[in-house]
Formats: sequence, structure tokens, C-alpha cells
Amino acid sequence: MTSFEIRQKFLKFFQDRGHAVIPSAPLVPENDPTTLFTGSGMQPLIPYLLGQSHPLGKRLVNSQKCFRAEDIEEVGDNRHTTFFEMLGNWSFGDYWKEEQLSWFLEFLTDEVHIKKEGLAVSCFEGDPSLNLPPDNESAEIWKKLGIPKERIYFYGAKKNWWSRSGVPANMPAGEPGGPDSEVFFEFTLVPHDKKYGDACHPNCDCGRFMEIGNSVFMEYKKNEDGTFEKLKQRNVDFGGGLERITAAANDDPDVFRIDVFAKMKSALTEPDKNNPRKLRIILDHLRASVFLIADEVRPSNKGQGYVLRRLLRRMGFHYFDLFSHRAIDTDPRLSNAILALGITYQTAYPEMYKRIAGIPTHVTDELEKFEFSLEAGLREFKKLSAKGKISGQEAFALFSTHGFPYEMAFELAEEQGIEIDESEFELEMKKHQDLSRTASAGTFKGGLADSSEKTTRLHTAHHLLLKALQLVLGSGVKQRGSNITQERLRMDFSYEAKMTDEQKKEAERIVNEKIAEDLPVIRNEMALEDAEKLHAEHEFGAKYPARVSVYSVGPKGATPENPQFEKAFSIEFCGGPHVTHTGVIGKFRIKKEEAVGAGIRRVRGVVK
Repeated sequence: MTSFEIRQKFLKFFQDRGHAVIPSAPLVPENDPTTLFTGSGMQPLIPYLLGQSHPLGKRLVNSQKCFRAEDIEEVGDNRHTTFFEMLGNWSFGDYWKEEQLSWFLEFLTDEVHIKKEGLAVSCFEGDPSLNLPPDNESAEIWKKLGIPKERIYFYGAKKNWWSRSGVPANMPAGEPGGPDSEVFFEFTLVPHDKKYGDACHPNCDCGRFMEIGNSVFMEYKKNEDGTFEKLKQRNVDFGGGLERITAAANDDPDVFRIDVFAKMKSALTEPDKNNPRKLRIILDHLRASVFLIADEVRPSNKGQGYVLRRLLRRMGFHYFDLFSHRAIDTDPRLSNAILALGITYQTAYPEMYKRIAGIPTHVTDELEKFEFSLEAGLREFKKLSAKGKISGQEAFALFSTHGFPYEMAFELAEEQGIEIDESEFELEMKKHQDLSRTASAGTFKGGLADSSEKTTRLHTAHHLLLKALQLVLGSGVKQRGSNITQERLRMDFSYEAKMTDEQKKEAERIVNEKIAEDLPVIRNEMALEDAEKLHAEHEFGAKYPARVSVYSVGPKGATPENPQFEKAFSIEFCGGPHVTHTGVIGKFRIKKEEAVGAGIRRVRGVVK
């Protein structure tokens, strides 16, 4: 069975059960200061999990493009990928455990034709120290659905509890969370490796079991005194990896043998089959890079651009090595693989396919630059190796400073009989990975650092600033990224030149003028086509559902019933929290304006 068939079956299955199909959000999230990339289907829906009504109702379903930077070093085995699609369905205060677990099992067995005997499930074992009970309810439901008792496992909070901050003990007051129930598929042809323990189980690392879906039941909120109380609105948040479900449907533990990689492999003209690890890295990193570039990420030394550069260079190192070819400008295989990937996804993601023709240039340009870095890294390695020993910090600096893939450093050291302090290197790498995880972990506040009063004021000021920049610099100014905390707002926008002091002062003046006018801030839900007719500002490259949330600022006297859009100062698609009138924002000031890339400027502002 193909991933295309499974994706369509999943969407139709839940659509038939009253769910509205929503489009995938872009890989680069809007208004999210704590994450570089969209790493789950839940991430763009956080305002609705916190109680805001969604324009399309209480039941939603989609397939979300996801990227997780923390998995880069894991890629090379048969199951880890950085880019993946997450099938998701949500209930905002509607159905609960019985419907969710029975529906997912029905989908797996009746639609995807996975045998029930191949499944195992896990549930939350509880935490007596925090008075959190075990999730016996989910376990009983699984038994009623025909999952044998011996295939139902209980694990602690590290495995079967979800909150933004991890285990319940780490949750701050006010944060929601709850137990989850995971479903695993057992590949019976994969033998258990006893180095991971005498007995195999779903969370064993030997590779026999693969997680294919996780239903999160958000039902608790942490109190100031450390106790937990039930939420007023119980939510279901399900996520299942499309690639992994496809692998399970085909009873093949190698996700790189599913259909989405077939055309890419063919375009690469079947390289050395004796080195599957290198080929998997090439396939994963190239696919992820193509989707990131299609969502307007460009290689650089900061943020998303740094992650893309790292992906391309790690892929390039293995590509050069596997194909024994470095003249990237004369090698058509990568370009052919990229175009083949576009064809694979043209139906599911037509917006990516429309941009596919220009993507090979970005990839080959970066790899040509990498060839020079590679030579510089080799020279630095030679210099360090002259001592006969390389410290872990020096080996990590080769990787972090020179972009020199650490695998190559270790391979060269082994060839030359040179010792690298591996434990010290792993310590440095762990620090680096922890930073990546922090950046990629996501937030539970719907694109903002939190929903505090000050963050909300800055969020509304952000709307005023975008309109002010358009008035001062021209209507061609469009937002290209945002980051809002309690301390400041940050906006990336399209503009070719540095702003003059006069332009910054004028933008400040306009924002403060609209604050002083104490204009009403109005939210309306409407059909997408009606919002587009209003020329409402919206996220570049994003796909929107049939109904959207629109915020307008002004004029005086506007109400939700009579928003007077034709007289509004600002109109934007938005789902985040806002003040009800601009007078409470405070005095706005631009702190800094700078370039962050070709044709992209960044402005930082504060309110007092």
C-alpha cells in the first residue's frame, strides 16, 4: 500500500465521522518564538486546544508537513527521518477516549489492513506522588476492542504523558497536559537484540517494535500548589507518522523502502547498495531540504537557514563519498532526484511542485560552497592530527565552525590511527542537540511565548507595525516571520534596503497614533474567499481552510456585528490572542532594524 493511498484513506475516514479537513501549515511557523519549525500537527492548532473556537468546528483532521531538527544525527537507520508527514485528528471538547481509540484501531485494521495481532499498545501507569491515577480507562477500552492483556503495556510519564514541559513534575502552573496511549507495530521478522534486555517490549530500542500512532488525552491543568485539576474542556490530539504507518502496512521495517522514496532512488541511478546508511541520509536530507526551500527557507548561518545548510552539507558529504564525484555543477543526478520528488508529491502538495523547478539551483549552489568548506576542514583536520590526538572539543569545532561532518572526522582519524576523545565530543554534541531540541520542541501557546497580558499587547502592536511599514515603505512589504515574547516583538519582512532613521520614526509615529486613537480590535469568522476579497494580510505560502479567523483594527465604533472593514486600519488572518482596544497597548518603540537575508529585513520593537 502506498503512502498516498493511506493519506487519502485517513482523511476520508475521519471526514466521514464529522471531521473538517484542514490544510497543512507551512514548515516555518508564524508567530512562534520557541520553535524553528512545525514539528507536529498539533502545533498550529494550540489556540483551539486552549479553548478558542475553530471556524470549522470541534472536529478536525489533516496531514501535516513536519520537520524535527533534533533527529538529524539519528538519520541513517531504517526508521528515523527529519522530514515526515503526521496524520492528525482532533476533538476540541467533543468526543473522548472510546471513540478515538476504536476509530484509530478500525482505521488500521479495516482501511490499512494491518492485522490486529501485530499491534501492541501502551498506557500511562500513573504517578502516585502527584496523585495522578493510571490510565486504566484506556487499557479497558483496548481490551474491549480485542487487544489481549499481554499486549497492553504500562509506562511512566517519560513515555506516556504529554505536556509542553515533559513529565508532570516539570510542568509550570497553568499548563495543560494529560496521559497518552501509543500504538506500536511488531515486525516479527526482526530478531530481538538481547543487548537491550532479555525481553522485548514496545519501547525496546532493538527495532522489532515501531510506534505508529499516539492519542493524547488532555484533561489536566497544573495548579499553583503543584496539584492537578481537570480541565473544563477535554481534548483529543492524535498524531501518527504516515511513513511509519505505510512501513507497517507493508510489513517492512525500513521506511526508506516505501513509495515516496522510489522515484528519488531511481533518479540517483542505484548507488552502492552495500552502504544503505549513506543512501538513507541522502534521501532523507534531500527530501527535507526540498520542502524547506519550497517554504522559503534559504541556507544561512542563523535559525532555519543554519539547519538547512547543515542538512545540505551533511547530505553533500555522503553524496560525494558514495558517488566519488565532487563536480556537482556537472552532475545531473541530484537535480533529477529533486524533480522526481516534486512529481511524487505534486498531488498532495501542489504548492511545493509549483516551485520545484527553481530548487535544484539552491541545492547545487550550497554544495559548491561546501566543497570549499570541506577542503578547509580537511586542512584543519590535518593540522590537528599532527599532534597524534584530537580533543573532543577540537573535533566538535571542526563540525560546528567549519561545517565538517563529524562522521568524516572520526572515519579519517580511524584510518590514520589518531585518537579522538569521544566522550568529550559526545558531551559537546549533547549540548548542541539539547539546544536543537529546545528550538524544535514547540510551544503550547499558539505561536506566542505565552498568552500573558504583555505578550498579547505586543501581538496586537505587531499588526499595527506591519501596516505602518507598508504605509512608510510601500505596499510590497510582506511579513516573512515573527517572534513575540513578553519582552519584545520581532518581525521579518520583505524589503531590499536598510530603513532610514526618518522611516523608523515615521513607522513608530503611525503605530503610536493608532494606539492613542484607542481603536477597537475585532475578530470575525468568515469564508476564505470573503477574507481574500478584503485583501487581509496573511501568511506567505500558507494554505487556509474554507473558513478563517480575521482580526481588524478600527475604525471607531466598529463591532463584530458591524466591523466596517472598508474603514479599518489593519486586517489580518490570525488565530492568536489580542487586546480588545489599542489604547491598552502602551507606547511603542522600534529598538533595532537589520538585514537577515537577501531582501529580508528584521525589526525589533517594545511597548512600555
